[in-house]
Amino acid sequence: MVPERMEFFIDANRCIGCNACFQACSECDTHKGVSMIHLETINRERSVQTVPVVCMHCDDPTCAQVCPADAIKRTPDGVVQTARKSRCIACSNCVLACPFGVPKMESGRGSPVSGFNLMMKCDMCYDRTSVGKKPMCATVCPSGALFYGTREQMLKERPRSRPINEFRFGQQSVKTKVNVLVPRESAVDQLRVTDALESEPDILLLGMYQEDAP
Repeated sequence: MVPERMEFFIDANRCIGCNACFQACSECDTHKGVSMIHLETINRERSVQTVPVVCMHCDDPTCAQVCPADAIKRTPDGVVQTARKSRCIACSNCVLACPFGVPKMESGRGSPVSGFNLMMKCDMCYDRTSVGKKPMCATVCPSGALFYGTREQMLKERPRSRPINEFRFGQQSVKTKVNVLVPRESAVDQLRVTDALESEPDILLLGMYQEDAP
């Protein structure tokens, strides 16, 4: 099991778009050569700033709720797993339902699951974190955009930030195992994603994470 005190933190303002996390993710033993993390450009018209996209590991995962085959399981320590090959029917319900846009359907020639259609996603490198090691992405991130450690370590290293793990998408509230860092002085306790996307997405993802990068 993942040690209780260990947490995953995302500091989007520190992402430099190097793709080290993308390359390292595919090297995790259980990922079969497929990277389950990707980078998104926040606002292509106005900035080259990128943000790493990993599974947020929701407390009540929508992907598991909508799976008709009961293929997606959440471990007792809160990690939402990739769909089980023996049960996944490739309906893509999870892909469409995830509010964070994380699950991907792997299929076709060249896929590590060639001959199958299977939902695969970030599992927080469970083969590593369950035995006390860091996820591959956090191990190689040179700027600290992805941080894995105790909350005390994070607060000591980044005294101008604080973590939040509650999000709102319209009427849906989502609490996650993964934390996003916001400025310590920010009054925000919940990221209202839908409201922000209707205004300025770069303000949502950059303005809220204003901390001097290293």
